[in-house]
Amino acid sequence: MRSTARNQSSHLVDGFALTGVSNPPDPATHAYRKDLADTALADRVIASHYAEPLVRHMVSQSPFLLDADDGSQPIALLNVGDEIRVLDLSRGWAWGYSPSGRVGYVRAEAVGI
Repeated sequence: MRSTARNQSSHLVDGFALTGVSNPPDPATHAYRKDLADTALADRVIASHYAEPLVRHMVSQSPFLLDADDGSQPIALLNVGDEIRVLDLSRGWAWGYSPSGRVGYVRAEAVGI
């Protein structure tokens, strides 16, 4: 049997091995983590869960940060009324992407319903 050279990835999730071709996109502009990914990336990344982003608007000006930490590197400043597409809202942080396409975190209280 002949083996083909391909970029293969194998991840163990809940006791099951997930394998397949893996060519992950840039996480700075594509919303995915090990535990969660945008449904638009289901054919490109392996994650424990997938979510459809919810369109929300900023209710107060807030820094858009690289990590869920007030001391994290700011990516941008989001203003009142700016749109953010949220994939996760937990532990006081909203994780998603801005209209510029950058992925990051913003304080949950700055995001409206």
